[in-house]
Amino acid sequence: MKLLISAAFVLCWSSGFIGAKLGAGSAATPTLLMWRFLPLALLLLTAAALLRAARRRTAARALVPPSEALRSWSPRSLARQTLIGLLSQSGYLLSVYYAIQLGVSSGTTALIDGTQPLVAGALAGPLLGQYVTRRQWLGLGLGVSGVLVVTLADAADSQGVDRWAYLVPFAGMLALVAATFLQGSRAARAPSPVAALTVHVTTSAVVFSALALVTGTAVPPAEPRFWWAVAWLVVLSTFGGYGLYWLILRRSGVTRVNTLMFLMAPVTALWGALMFGETFGPGTVLGLALALAAVRVVHRGAAGSMSDPAAAETPAGRGHTGVVDETYEGRAARGPGSRTR
Repeated sequence: MKLLISAAFVLCWSSGFIGAKLGAGSAATPTLLMWRFLPLALLLLTAAALLRAARRRTAARALVPPSEALRSWSPRSLARQTLIGLLSQSGYLLSVYYAIQLGVSSGTTALIDGTQPLVAGALAGPLLGQYVTRRQWLGLGLGVSGVLVVTLADAADSQGVDRWAYLVPFAGMLALVAATFLQGSRAARAPSPVAALTVHVTTSAVVFSALALVTGTAVPPAEPRFWWAVAWLVVLSTFGGYGLYWLILRRSGVTRVNTLMFLMAPVTALWGALMFGETFGPGTVLGLALALAAVRVVHRGAAGSMSDPAAAETPAGRGHTGVVDETYEGRAARGPGSRTR
């Protein structure tokens, strides 16, 4: 089951780059992003209102204080999730879509985004106490090598793209890293996934609608290709990719979910080659092999650490296996006063 979830996550997350390419030729970036999030936000807000009313009725019957029944929607929680949504959806997606509109291919955009695991892995120790084993660092190194190989091969075939355009998806990658650590930081209790998704989507809908109105691009085009791209992005990328991202993050920790990001670059490059005729040569094949090796090394290293009960019971052991057993969900269950290494 874990393998199927990981594979579905890779495909769904990669579909976001393909969907951005599909919509790039039919509308401006703010238009596509506005109509991706606005209808979805209205749907989720309606569902949230119905769910909140149901919780109030349940709390009243069970004599539970409303503050306890609706903890996920406290002002502090809303502010936190709004910031996470600004980083992980608004900032990240705007950079990806804008880069593709500037002429950066979907494969190259995914390749630059693929450096995220190295940054997250390097920061996991000092920020979350989730220290990475040597075996996992080896896997991260293999993954970075794969990203570099494919990036160089793809960039060599690019024509007419300004060099500064490649910094745009890099900025988006940093925004997603920041959101990942903000979501994974020690807090008393996390909101439900549905509540968090509602806040994130609504935040993005407001941001992108305002941007589209300011730039005069709010009116959607009538061509079917635009709406096909919107449907693609809502179903595969938002519900599939974004939902599975946080699911794997909660279950397996920062290092594992970000190691899977190494697969986005080669998968997107192959997908882009099949759909749009983008370059897919020997360099991409070699990068794919390195990325697959990286995922295997990191996951086996994590499994090996967990299989040692003695290591898991000591402070040092917990420090090394934190990427697996000291997940955000586990810390939340222990309460705000607990500290782990």
